[in-house]
Amino acid sequence: MTRPVPGGDGGPVDPDVDLRVPAQRAEPQGRVLAAVAAGGAAGASARYGIGLLWPAAPGAFPWATFWVNAAGCALIGVLMVLIGEGGRPGRPLVRAFAGVGVLGGFTTFSAYALDFSRLLDEGEAGTALAYAGLTVVAALGAVWGAAALTRRAVGGRG
Repeated sequence: MTRPVPGGDGGPVDPDVDLRVPAQRAEPQGRVLAAVAAGGAAGASARYGIGLLWPAAPGAFPWATFWVNAAGCALIGVLMVLIGEGGRPGRPLVRAFAGVGVLGGFTTFSAYALDFSRLLDEGEAGTALAYAGLTVVAALGAVWGAAALTRRAVGGRG
């Protein structure tokens, strides 16, 4: 949720990073860090488990990481609408646990980069480039589409 801050330039601010927002100052940082850590452990564990269940063969398209990142981005789109838009009160622990922690740990640029590098090392430049491009398109499309559908479902602008 973004809103103008008294004494600011009148532009929107992000309550997760702007300490001028009273709700952000009121939340003890230790609790926020604990929420991020717990959520991150859960999200990263889920991603790792999916990778173990659905490993990519040498030279093959890394479908597990692709779908994890696309699904995680869709969930980020839903979450940002449900707890971050439309004047709804901020929920810093929910946002920290679910958004930054679980979904931040679930989606991963590091596995994406490793998969890309692995494909290049295996001489699969075409597959690597297709993976790189399709992942970006799928992730951006997923977050946009899920946010639009969620706005429509909750009666907001879509």
